[in-house]
Amino acid sequence: MKRKLILAISLMAVMGASACTNFIVGKKASADGSVFVTYNADSYGAFMPLYHYPAAKHQPGDMRKVYEWDTNKYLGEIAEAAETYNVIGNSNEWQVTIGETTFGGRHEMADSTGVIDYGSLIYIALQRSKTAREALQIMTSLVEQYGYYSEGETFSVADKDEAWMLEMMGCGPDREKSKERTVWVAIRIPDNAVAAHANQSRITKFLDGRYTRVKMKDLFSKKYALNAKKPITNLMLCSDNVVSYARTMGWFDGKDADFSYNAAYAAPDFSGRRYCEARVWSFFNRFADDFSEYVPYAAGKEQNAKEMPLWIIPNKKVTIQDLRDAMRDHYEGTPFALDTNIGGGIYQMPYRPSPLSFKVGEQEVFNERPISTQQTAWSFISQMRSWMPREVGACFWFGNDDGNMVAYTPMYSCITRRPKCFTEEGVDDVTFSMDNAFWVCNWVSNMVYPRYSMMFPSLKEVRDSLDASYDKLQPEVEAKALALPTAQERIQYLTNYSCKKGDEMIARWQKLAFFLIVKFNDMAIKPTDANGTFERSPYGNGARVQRPGYPEQYARDLLKQTGDKYLVPVEEKK
Repeated sequence: MKRKLILAISLMAVMGASACTNFIVGKKASADGSVFVTYNADSYGAFMPLYHYPAAKHQPGDMRKVYEWDTNKYLGEIAEAAETYNVIGNSNEWQVTIGETTFGGRHEMADSTGVIDYGSLIYIALQRSKTAREALQIMTSLVEQYGYYSEGETFSVADKDEAWMLEMMGCGPDREKSKERTVWVAIRIPDNAVAAHANQSRITKFLDGRYTRVKMKDLFSKKYALNAKKPITNLMLCSDNVVSYARTMGWFDGKDADFSYNAAYAAPDFSGRRYCEARVWSFFNRFADDFSEYVPYAAGKEQNAKEMPLWIIPNKKVTIQDLRDAMRDHYEGTPFALDTNIGGGIYQMPYRPSPLSFKVGEQEVFNERPISTQQTAWSFISQMRSWMPREVGACFWFGNDDGNMVAYTPMYSCITRRPKCFTEEGVDDVTFSMDNAFWVCNWVSNMVYPRYSMMFPSLKEVRDSLDASYDKLQPEVEAKALALPTAQERIQYLTNYSCKKGDEMIARWQKLAFFLIVKFNDMAIKPTDANGTFERSPYGNGARVQRPGYPEQYARDLLKQTGDKYLVPVEEKK
């Protein structure tokens, strides 16, 4: 989501913008042959459900009203497609997934006359696309026809066979300066690679011979087919004006081969590197033998540091558990680790308050922005599998909060209804409900954040047990679905299963909330047995509480800061 023109730390502090992260895993880089896309939607204060757009047929002349995703502002109308497909979250019934992160870029490129914003573009494309390539064609043609209302955006566009990274910006509101509406470039991520983006434009040089440039109209020809005898995998698409627009605006005057998309349109500054690219570094670091050479770049303070690659070949096959772990990352064990200072408070919280930068007197200082962050409204891991029927192959693992604080619940992309807990029924940004996953999950996590080291182990136990139960059930559930004779029966079965898992998840999370408030009331700990049952005294009352006090390291730091002020005097022996 939006980083709102993050051009400097000070700007970020003032605007308090929100931000996101995507991971991409090619089918030959994953352990089971899946294509994966992950997404955390970091949105300060925003309520977000699990979106559902049912499949539909439309009449000639039907129009679709477009509202800006972030604000609900009405932008205009576009012609509706004759047929639209079922969409659950950011994945559709054809196993197409689209994620995004906003990088802002040059503010003069924003087109206030555009009709389609980045969020609407995602869901319109998902409703109209059967493949990632179709989605690329639809997205780029729609914004060229109707104008692109948003700032610079990086999209992950994937299906069961391949994944692409698309970067897009508008060409400003003045059609005399540019008759074209957008400048964009899309690069196919190699099947054996992993990639990531996190609110900083990542595509640099793409006309220097590393990629095979293809015209959109030729992308669907046999020459570039995925099932060709010798498929060409290093494909790149770009708008015809991608370099010429920069030349016209005076932002580039070199050879085409030297043109860098982000250097021209969204050059990474300190905030783009430390707040954004450091997240990418942390993901790559998990799958590289040694990624330390890129620490100076991610740290953001060394101006000419070696920039990171767009993608890497992982040193192991990536599993869904690897992706869960990556979505829950707080830079543990790295130079950016959050457990090396007092910022986490008494209970060593691996989170930091917003804004990211703030002033102490006249000095500007900043907080780290790890992948797992408290402002995440929802996150997902989308799994797409080419060897299964489409109604079974796409599993959308969904969580309605920070990835570290939720279990990823399986929602198959074919399902025709959602669990009530994942809907917007009766709730919004300022209306709480015990029946809604967004609010119950946030209730739990907001109890845990300030007493993290004390309370998180209880949450983690429940989270991991649910994840493990879903993993154990998946082969059995999918085998039953595959054994059903018709696609409609498979859809109905998986709809019932997904809704059941959603209902069970919120019931378990409600139980966790009640457990936490009782067990950790008043910063003490009520004892429980091995089954989690609260112990009682011989007289029927709750057992005597434990008073753990400060964690040892914090106590040592406190003593160091306060000297002998709080030392109990040693009484002299008589």
